[in-house]
Amino acid sequence: MDPRRFAAIAFGGMLAGCSLAPAYRVPETAPAAPAYNEAPDWKAAAPADATARGPWWTVFHDEPLAALEAQVADANQDLKAALARLEQARALTRAARSAYFPTVSAGANVTRARTSLNSPRFAASKPGTVNDFVLNADVSYEVDLWGRLRNAVAAAKASEQASTGDLATLDLSLRSELAIDYFTLRSLDTQQALLERTVVDYADALKLTSNLYQGGAGVIADVRQAEAQLETARTQAEDTRLRRAQTEHAIATLVGRAATGFHIEPTALPLNVEPPAIDPGLPSTLLERRPDVAAAERRVAAANAQIGVARAAYFPVFTFSATAGFESVAGSNWIEAPSRLWAIGPSLLQTVFDGGLRRAQSDFARAAYDQQVAQYRGTVLSAYQEVEDALAALRRLANENTSEQAAVIATQGALQQAEYRYKGGAATYLEVVSTENAALAARLSATDIQLRRMTAAVLLVKALGGGWSAAGSDTVATASPTRATSGAPESTAPLDLEFCDSCIEIARIWSLTGVYQE
Repeated sequence: MDPRRFAAIAFGGMLAGCSLAPAYRVPETAPAAPAYNEAPDWKAAAPADATARGPWWTVFHDEPLAALEAQVADANQDLKAALARLEQARALTRAARSAYFPTVSAGANVTRARTSLNSPRFAASKPGTVNDFVLNADVSYEVDLWGRLRNAVAAAKASEQASTGDLATLDLSLRSELAIDYFTLRSLDTQQALLERTVVDYADALKLTSNLYQGGAGVIADVRQAEAQLETARTQAEDTRLRRAQTEHAIATLVGRAATGFHIEPTALPLNVEPPAIDPGLPSTLLERRPDVAAAERRVAAANAQIGVARAAYFPVFTFSATAGFESVAGSNWIEAPSRLWAIGPSLLQTVFDGGLRRAQSDFARAAYDQQVAQYRGTVLSAYQEVEDALAALRRLANENTSEQAAVIATQGALQQAEYRYKGGAATYLEVVSTENAALAARLSATDIQLRRMTAAVLLVKALGGGWSAAGSDTVATASPTRATSGAPESTAPLDLEFCDSCIEIARIWSLTGVYQE
């Protein structure tokens, strides 16, 4: 082989360097079940994550809700702050990548100096006062032999991808919160309308009881019971107005509006409104549909790369430097050929003793990696839990709704019978009060169950990742074992140091000298 070609290949291999970061694999988690426990009747589905599923809130077919959701992206301040954090992460990635390129600086310096007569540098044969005109440019380039720069870039890029996942997670959380607040508002409108009708009915009952008492057909105790019942209903109605106002203010904040002046017209949620049917798909696809899981996996990747950065500190820093310019004692011949200067050469800097600093930094990096692995596994477990919780809520609340509707019908019939008996003198007013309270409680409970069902549907959509998909994202990596760059080693397994072939011998020598110790 041509010696010059061999030298070029060797130099290129040296520039390419090697990486001291551990081999990166996905942290192992418990295998996904074949189906969700709380969804045995769902058909096995294969969600098309590669295609955009659009705004998830449209499954509720509610135009006012869709109009509010459309305002979140442009107006919510928390979302804007998350976007700014993403821009910061992108800037940090660009800053890390800048180390791939040489640093070039230029400067000019003009000085006039006098040497002290008592200085050891003073020479009688030289003038005591001299001028110095300097114009030069410096170039410095660090050769990334040990992968420090590349691992720093990999860590910054993974952190940027994690920030992208955080942004998607926050967007999903805010939109879910808005949907829940919206249905809460509508349910409160339903309760308010019910309580207002109840107040009117109780006022009529009080009037009837008072007339009977004044006519000698009733007792004062019945009047007092009717008054207490009416005032209790008025208290409930006022408390509902308070809760509605607070919910309305929360919606205003979510859509980036001031609570003052913001108002949504009362509209009762029809009792026949049902939550939409939502297919949860298969548990094995859940991790690819959750942006928070993807963000947690990217943080594991960033921590893994930081281990390589910490390990590279055990090895010397190899730098090429060069300078060129002009220097003269007079400005008249400053920028001329005889005034030229230049220098070029490599430098090698190795820390010999640091009091255990590098060891501490390496231990810190590995502990940070273990922390991120634990948090990733915790996020995965929480993801499965949230889906199961939402599915359980939908199933059980559907059963509750059926029984509560029957209770509403039964209490309404009992109330009519009690009123007939009271007017006919066959029952006391206490029986009427008791049945009225039971009927009101049943109707309020039915409204509350309807709200909880709608809330559970929103939470299920949120637990399934909303409209986000890992396969459709070009910035957040999929947490898939098939990816060459995905995953991380087990926290309990040894982090084997893998070098490229051209660096094995060098690493062995440094290891023997005790500079690098695992």
